[in-house]
Amino acid sequence: MRDHEIDYEIKGTELQFVEVELDPGESAVAEAGAMVWKDSCIGMTTVFGDGGNQDHGFMGSLLGAGKRLITGESLFTTVFTHNGYGGKARVAFGAPIPGSILPLKLSDYGGTLICQKDSFLAAAKGVSIGIEFQRNIMSGLFGGEGFIMQKLEGDGWVFVQMGGTLIERTLQHGETLHVDTGCVAAYTRGISFDLVGAGGVKSMMFGGEGVFFASLTGPGKVWIQSLPFARLAGRIVSTATPQRSESGGEGSVLGSIGDIVMRN
Repeated sequence: MRDHEIDYEIKGTELQFVEVELDPGESAVAEAGAMVWKDSCIGMTTVFGDGGNQDHGFMGSLLGAGKRLITGESLFTTVFTHNGYGGKARVAFGAPIPGSILPLKLSDYGGTLICQKDSFLAAAKGVSIGIEFQRNIMSGLFGGEGFIMQKLEGDGWVFVQMGGTLIERTLQHGETLHVDTGCVAAYTRGISFDLVGAGGVKSMMFGGEGVFFASLTGPGKVWIQSLPFARLAGRIVSTATPQRSESGGEGSVLGSIGDIVMRN
């Protein structure tokens, strides 16, 4: 079954939202609570799972819900359907953090996109929201997103949310890019994900860049976010607790011990 064809428009700068335009009978699926507004002829239905397995009965819905539970998402998503008989109707979905909404048509990327957990915002109905396990145990333990990432599959439009400014890089075969582990937003199936040391012991302990970098090797596309939500949350927490210095950085191993050594 092909995914529903939808039109869209992204509005805003730092706090973006996407307007999805539906023809009669077309549907879009979104995270619970993502809706900003909708035309009255668009109906809402809460479904078990990702909305992509409803044609496979209860077991299909249960499988979709189980995948979402493993990635830390809600068991339910919301399907928005144009129930009118003529003309187009719109529904808007907003990102929960400052940053960018990235629109991607999965058919242009081999039908699969691997992205960080919590990044899915909305999609054309029919897109499957699954899980991707890190094959390398070190990548799973220290890769920023753990063993499990989101896997979006289908041939239609998906909208994923990224923190801060979004950077897109195309890597040729064998070309490697080193990225802060938390800043890896998404990548295509052909990209190889591994870890490399962030430098010597001194750099690891006091450099503020963590112990490892993500090593991404082509061929394929990589999307990098400049402000991961975890980093933003860490800044807020450190501001709320002024006794904790920021000199150790988000990735510093020593934390408060590093503060003492650095005489802050």
